[in-house]
Amino acid sequence: MTVPLDEATAREWLAVALEEARAGLAEGGIPIGGALIGPDGTVLGRGHNRRVQDDDPSVHGETDAFRNAGRQRTYRGTTMVTTLSPCWYCSGLVRQFGISRLVVGEAQTFSGGHEWLAENGVEVLVLDDPECIRMMQDFITEHPRLWNEDIGEDEEAGR
Repeated sequence: MTVPLDEATAREWLAVALEEARAGLAEGGIPIGGALIGPDGTVLGRGHNRRVQDDDPSVHGETDAFRNAGRQRTYRGTTMVTTLSPCWYCSGLVRQFGISRLVVGEAQTFSGGHEWLAENGVEVLVLDDPECIRMMQDFITEHPRLWNEDIGEDEEAGR
């Protein structure tokens, strides 16, 4: 049985991702958290952006949660929860493995591939959560170079 995706349930799951985002920030990293939720509503894996901490550009909040969930027989019916709209890399992960649903904490500071995912059959819910927005706005203001690096904006090349 798959738990219905309503706003109250989505906010409960977002709380897990927010805990992860806060942990990442406390470690000196980028405050983006994620959680992979099973069809029955259990947290399969949780994680946060660890690019800075691990010196590994591939460890985004979503990929960390995905890895921490371990191998699943199928991802049908699962929900990826993230505090920020997923970049193309993480959007590709959702699409590649057939994750059915996506909960986005906010898409105001960065709008990644969530609309593309919706166009390709993923159920998407964007919450515009005030804490997610504030956390990212504060981080971007305090660490603009690190933020630009994270989203692939090369200041010198004008990308």
